[in-house]
Amino acid sequence: MRFDIITLFPELFGPFVEVGVTRRAYSSGQVAVQCWNPRDYAPGNYRRVDDRPFGGGPGMVMMAQPLADCLAAIREARAEAQPAPLVLFSPIGERIDHAQVQRWSDSQGAILLCGRYEGVDQRFIDRHVDVQLSLGDFVLSGGEIAAMALLDAVARLQPGVLHDEGSHQFDSFNPALDGLLDCPHYTRPEVWDGEPVPAALLSGHHANIERWRREQSLRNTAIHRPELLDQARSRKQLSRKDEQLLASADLVNLAKPL
Repeated sequence: MRFDIITLFPELFGPFVEVGVTRRAYSSGQVAVQCWNPRDYAPGNYRRVDDRPFGGGPGMVMMAQPLADCLAAIREARAEAQPAPLVLFSPIGERIDHAQVQRWSDSQGAILLCGRYEGVDQRFIDRHVDVQLSLGDFVLSGGEIAAMALLDAVARLQPGVLHDEGSHQFDSFNPALDGLLDCPHYTRPEVWDGEPVPAALLSGHHANIERWRREQSLRNTAIHRPELLDQARSRKQLSRKDEQLLASADLVNLAKPL
């Protein structure tokens, strides 16, 4: 798959694609990333890409024409029979979740527009943007961090990127966990600062371990993201045993850092 990124700061992506476990996705070409700077398509000596907003007010707005010319160059380079969607990271966008990431992971990629300043000229958005996405209800200085978040989430789902082929299948929000939160995790030593690892994890009994993990996943979700339980119920993914545990759990005592 291929992601073309429209950004005024392409240098931010160099280190990003070269470090961490997900670098395998980029170095192998499973996820191809190419940055495009709209300044390269702006006229004049100053390569201006922004101007003051009509109607007054603070800040600057990204101009439509440099973005349109940059987009045209990307479309020509991609030469696709089916044009890739243009994604803008924006506060009004749909919030990115696991299902959204999975869909992008199964796609051929996209063109990602990283806005800056007060935003992008609405006329460009109306004419060219296909999808708007958001990380959450807060504002960043630009779309680059959001683009990196999407790329990272997509890259780690590609075959062979993680050390363990199936490790991502038991991440929080994954269908293998019925969309619930993951359970707590422990490693050596068995006792740290007087606190032991839960006995179930040391039992060597696979069924007991899986039961403990399911119980902890349910409790974690009930405490921190109860709406995910409602969603799982609506999909009929909670068993009778799951419901019995949730009904008997002392969530007040469980509500402590894990």
